[in-house]
Formats: sequence, structure tokens, C-alpha cells
Amino acid sequence: MNSDKTKYKILAVDDEQRMVRFIQLNLEQDGFQVITAYNGKDALEQVRTQLPDLILLDIMMPDINGFEVLRKIREVSNVPVIMLTAKGEEDDRIQGLELGADDYITKPFSSKELLARIHAVLKRSQAAQTLSKPSKIVCGDIVIDLARRRVIIAGRPIYLTPTEYKLLHELARHCNHVLLHENLLANVWGPEYRGDVDYLRSYIHYLRKKLEPDPTNPRFIISQPGVGYMLVAPENGPEGA
Repeated sequence: MNSDKTKYKILAVDDEQRMVRFIQLNLEQDGFQVITAYNGKDALEQVRTQLPDLILLDIMMPDINGFEVLRKIREVSNVPVIMLTAKGEEDDRIQGLELGADDYITKPFSSKELLARIHAVLKRSQAAQTLSKPSKIVCGDIVIDLARRRVIIAGRPIYLTPTEYKLLHELARHCNHVLLHENLLANVWGPEYRGDVDYLRSYIHYLRKKLEPDPTNPRFIISQPGVGYMLVAPENGPEGA
């Protein structure tokens, strides 16, 4: 098992529990982290809260079909999506690809074929992200220089500890989107810290003291009580290299 794969979180969406279990067992055996959903509504919630790296999405579901789920995902995210279906008709493949699917696999499929498709799509996605990776992120007066791992406010460099920088970078990667407490804790510190909200609050306090003109009335790092935090980008988003 390649331990590097553990950084990838795969969302498996299918109303057939046996199919979800088949996918989960094989992906976890190959080193991926797997989260599951059994209908379209739950899938959209998982996309919002879990921020998966890739989605395996069934088309034929009872509440919201896979095409509609994909349409809603593409309104907010470019996460890679592989469509799963029992149908092999060309029209379905074309519709999925036109809506923004990255690949298409027809049931029944082997674990070997599924893993090959996942690896190929992730490889393409990584390559695309590398080509379009910004050199800096600008949030009003805050400039995060990704290449040099430094932060500048109004032309003045600000010293951040490695943990403070990692937290700010995680917030900046999702500018203007609220990140849940547990997701920030897991992504910055590790999954074992998911419940340590007081720990997160302390570091948000440290960041605000260094970044905000008035830490008691923050304009950059905004809290959603009981939910999470958001880095507000009032002017610009990520800049290209």
C-alpha cells in the first residue's frame, strides 16, 4: 500500500449498499480514505462538509439522479467525478461528460478497472492543478506568497509559525467558503484532533492578532458560531503564476 494515497479522500455515491461496500473495501485496501453516501441529497452534503478529492457517482438514484447531482456539484466545485452506471448507452456517456464528468465506468466493473480509472483521473487532476497553481493569494491587504511561504500585509512581512501558516493556507485555499471546525482540525493538525475546537479557536486568535487591524472586530477571518471559519477575500481571488 502506498501511504501517499491516504491523503486522497474518495466519496462513493450509490443507492446499492453492496456496491458501496465493494468500492469501499477495495479502495481502503489500496490506501484511500473512503466516505459514502446512498442518495443524491447526502452526496451533496458530503461534498460540502467533507471536501472529497474525487467522487464516484452513480447515475440511477431514487431521489436526485446522478446527472442532477453532478450539475449541482459543478456549480460550486471542480472536484474530479467518475460516473457509475449500469447503462452503457452513448447518450448517457455524452450527457455526463457534457455536465463536467471526468470519466465514466459501466457496471459491472472489476476492482482493477475501478482503481485504474481513479489513479488516471487523479493523475490528470494533479497535473492540471500544478499547471494552474497560483503563485500567491490576495485577500484585501493580505498577500500569501505561496512560493516563499510568507505573508505580507500592506507591504509589511508578517511572521507566522508553521502551524499558523498552514491554518491560514487552508483557509485561503477555500476563500469565501466556510470550513467546518472538524475539517480544519483534521486537515491542519490531523484526524485525531477533529474534536479539539478550543485548540482551533486559540490558533484563530493568534492569527487574528497578527493579521487583523482590529482583532476584536475581524474583517478577514470570520467565524460562523458553532460551524466554522471563513477567510474573506473582498477584492481578489488567487493570482496566476
